[in-house]
Amino acid sequence: MNKKRLIIFGIGLAVTFLIVSYLRKDAPRLFHIQGQTMGTIIYNVKYVASEVDGLDAMISQELRDFNQSLSTYISDSEISRLNKTGSLTYESKFIYPVLKASKEVFDQTRGTFDPSLGPLVQAWGFGPDKNVPNPDSAKVDSLKAVIGFGRVSFDENQVSLPTNFQLDFSAIAKGYAVDVVAELLEEKGIENYMVEIGGEVRCRGRNDQDKPWALGIEDPTVQSNEQKLMAIVRLKNLSLATSGNYRNYFEKEGKIYAHIIDPRTGYTAKHNLLSASVFASDCMTADAYATAFMVLGLEYSKEIMNAQNLDAILIYRSENGIESFVSEGIRPFLEMNNAEGELK
Repeated sequence: MNKKRLIIFGIGLAVTFLIVSYLRKDAPRLFHIQGQTMGTIIYNVKYVASEVDGLDAMISQELRDFNQSLSTYISDSEISRLNKTGSLTYESKFIYPVLKASKEVFDQTRGTFDPSLGPLVQAWGFGPDKNVPNPDSAKVDSLKAVIGFGRVSFDENQVSLPTNFQLDFSAIAKGYAVDVVAELLEEKGIENYMVEIGGEVRCRGRNDQDKPWALGIEDPTVQSNEQKLMAIVRLKNLSLATSGNYRNYFEKEGKIYAHIIDPRTGYTAKHNLLSASVFASDCMTADAYATAFMVLGLEYSKEIMNAQNLDAILIYRSENGIESFVSEGIRPFLEMNNAEGELK
């Protein structure tokens, strides 16, 4: 082969390589992006599509902006400045949607989902300052006087708080952040994805095996390091959020203090419900209702589910041991993975 033919052959190989590389990049396949947000919370984004250049950086920036707006752990965030001054004209796109969604769930759950619980959350030792809890009944009563989300005034442009009020959206933040990332993916034309932040998940379309995305429901009776699943659910176009009293708690002087606080009493919720996994089209709604259910308990949660046409898995302790209530709408997509958990 002469020199001219070698050159032509080499050019041909290079062109072929470039074409194959381009087609391979443009072909739909599974991508996995992982990072950290809200301090130490891990997020996972999986999507099946052509590669989107720089998507990981876009997601990271969107979550930084989200935290700068809604994190009470950031002293100059929008929410922190609102809590200090009592009023705010929105600077980001994040404040109004969470206020609107919170008010809707507050109204539908007898006030049990209440983002104005901040002072009580702090008093019980679950706020950013991590105080040791020691509120007596007088302290609880005084704090109840400065909560009640129904008294917060807001519209599409601004929000104002009654005197000494504080807002804390930590009970809905992970679900909302999932939606924010999911909407970014959809803006980029991605139709098949799963977004997970700290256990809250939103799924659309199908995975790389052309099947619905598979999600696990944790067994609330085991330690977190055991990672035992009670159920597996396969979802196509739904979100899932789980709340429970079984991990985020501490013990003081022989008493257990769980992180779910009942705004009606000012004390931690006490009932036999161990966890609530709620399904909804968006994750913010699922997250809010999951929190409310952990305040309401089993029977009232069932009433809300029926009234709002929600699906959920409620895991509770009875005299017979650990049992599960599964709503009809989610049964066809669920596989129980624990012999003690029964479909009811």
